[in-house]
Amino acid sequence: MADRPVTAAYFYRIRWGHVDEWLELYERNHLPVLKAQIETGRILETRTFVPRFHGDGRADWNVMVTITWRDWAAIEEHSDGEIVRRLYPDRDRFRAEEQRRFELLDAHWDVPLEERA
Repeated sequence: MADRPVTAAYFYRIRWGHVDEWLELYERNHLPVLKAQIETGRILETRTFVPRFHGDGRADWNVMVTITWRDWAAIEEHSDGEIVRRLYPDRDRFRAEEQRRFELLDAHWDVPLEERA
C-alpha cells in the first residue's frame, strides 16, 4: 500500500472577486514547481478544477487541485525549495507573489484520498 500512487485534493476558498488573480499567481509560480516534480517522477499528475457554475449556494471551495503522488514517501519529500531556486532567480518577486496568493485565501485544506473499487 505504501508504494502505490496517492491522490490528494487541495481545496481553496478564495475571496470573492479574486479567483482570476489567484489562478494567475498559481499558474505562474506554483504550477511550474509541480510540473518540475512530474519530470522527476515525484508527482505523476496534477489537475486544476473550478466549478462550472456558481453552485448550490455552498461556498466551500472555488478552486480544487488534485495531485497524484508517486507514493506516500513522495508526499513526505521536500524538494520544492531546490526547484524554486532554479526556476525563480528573482526570489523577492517570487516570495511577494506567493504571499499575495495566500493573502487572497479565506480557507485552504488538503484531503488525501483513498480509492475505492
